[in-house]
Amino acid sequence: MTLITPLTGKMLIGADAVAGTDGGQRAFNPATNTEIAEPHFGFGTPGDVDRAARLAAAAFDEYRALPLARRAAFLEAIADNIMALGDALLERAHAETGLPLARLTGERGRTVGQLRLFASVVRDGHFLHATIDPAQPQRQPMPRADLRLAKVPLGPVAVFGASNFPLAFSVAGGDTASALAAGAPVVVKAHGAHLGTSELVGRAIQNAVREQGLPEGVFSLLIGAGRSIGEALVAHPAIKAVGFTGSRQGGLALVAIANRRPEPIPVYAEMSAINPVFLLPAALAQRADAIGQAFADSLVMGAGQFCTNPGLVLGIDGPDLDRFVQSAAEALERKSAQTMLTAGIHGAYRSGVETMAATPGVQRVAEGQTASTLHNAAQAALFITDARTLMEQPALSSEVFGPASLVVRAKDADELIAAAEQLEGQLTATLHLEDADHPLARRLLPVLERRAGRLLVNGFPTGVEVCHAMVHGGPYPSTSNAMFTSVGASAIDRFLRPVCYQDLPDALLPEALQQANPLGLWRLVDGAPVRA
Repeated sequence: MTLITPLTGKMLIGADAVAGTDGGQRAFNPATNTEIAEPHFGFGTPGDVDRAARLAAAAFDEYRALPLARRAAFLEAIADNIMALGDALLERAHAETGLPLARLTGERGRTVGQLRLFASVVRDGHFLHATIDPAQPQRQPMPRADLRLAKVPLGPVAVFGASNFPLAFSVAGGDTASALAAGAPVVVKAHGAHLGTSELVGRAIQNAVREQGLPEGVFSLLIGAGRSIGEALVAHPAIKAVGFTGSRQGGLALVAIANRRPEPIPVYAEMSAINPVFLLPAALAQRADAIGQAFADSLVMGAGQFCTNPGLVLGIDGPDLDRFVQSAAEALERKSAQTMLTAGIHGAYRSGVETMAATPGVQRVAEGQTASTLHNAAQAALFITDARTLMEQPALSSEVFGPASLVVRAKDADELIAAAEQLEGQLTATLHLEDADHPLARRLLPVLERRAGRLLVNGFPTGVEVCHAMVHGGPYPSTSNAMFTSVGASAIDRFLRPVCYQDLPDALLPEALQQANPLGLWRLVDGAPVRA
């Protein structure tokens, strides 16, 4: 049954819908370059931030103490409610982002899939890392106390909706899902590029809170212009962690605010990456043409607005690399321009392309089709340079958010590795190789392990599987903390911390650590896995 949820333009603070009073805006359709008439979205005030954060703090202890089965059921209820929104959600997201309905349908599936994955993570309880070192009263020369460890949630989490994924990295996206799974209430700041989409999803969560009989402060949704609401949220003493996906400038601004607090808090910011692709000689010799075509498909996917877009390609100069460039260029020249998420993103993309084209030592080798009558549409662009120019001009390694990429010619394997050594931290690094390339790959892999969170072979990085083994993170500046991932089951670890219980009576211990193991968990007892 479809859940009919008319848009109101109001924020969702606890159980209430609250009209913002500090100005406001209407949503914008980038494909038509016009405002969407209704509704008008009111901006919140610092008082609204304070109320949402205080409600989250008041809900924290009750919510985190819920039985794991109830917490999991809540996550599944959110997923069900999102699906119950039906086509209305997809149509609104399409109007606000210009993304195709097919892409949004898949993204909705990923969003509810993340929620259901974390429901299973909560049910199995492994995320608690229950560890028991029983007392050894007879040990000499000193007895050992009874020591038991489990992880507990940090506290209320602030989540910032991302522009490029209006569902999967937004109000009910991976940050929200993993924080709620950890037992942490969430306060979301909606992204201004998809306000109606955010309200619809926010109401699906708010309804699930009510249906499951949870404290109202488990979830709130705020709307604000510029940085004022976001800065007030990160600075609020009730907030204990932050999840963010966006620009390097925005992420670092939040990190600075979090570090200036009397009690600094972690900011898990995914910021910028160019996701280098290394084309090794034997792979180029065998399939340069096919690699070039597949690369072009990856580059323009979603108008190049994926954080895993392949923005840099490196190979050893020669006829086989020339064949790759020709194949990629021919494929890109057939690619249609695509509407970007916002006018601002489109303007920044055009500026980045113009800057690249004007850089000494860089040549533009291909462009996609012109935008014609489309508004805010990105024309794909491919550039080429040599490794020495790349290493001498660090700005060439900066992200151009959109369907643009730079091919780098290295004179030999040593120069290829030297260029890799100079790259910043990345979300991904890709190797195209054949068996004969293994010696060079062995030289590259230690470099790339230091540079990236996910290493791929004979594929392209666009597309992130939501599963237990996925890592969507990496060294700075791809993220602000290379120890964690924002996608996959391990994303829950960002919002947990360990607590050791020494000599507590069994009745006072968390269920995960009680002697009878009422949750039936696998636990580490005296260093050995035990389920008893």
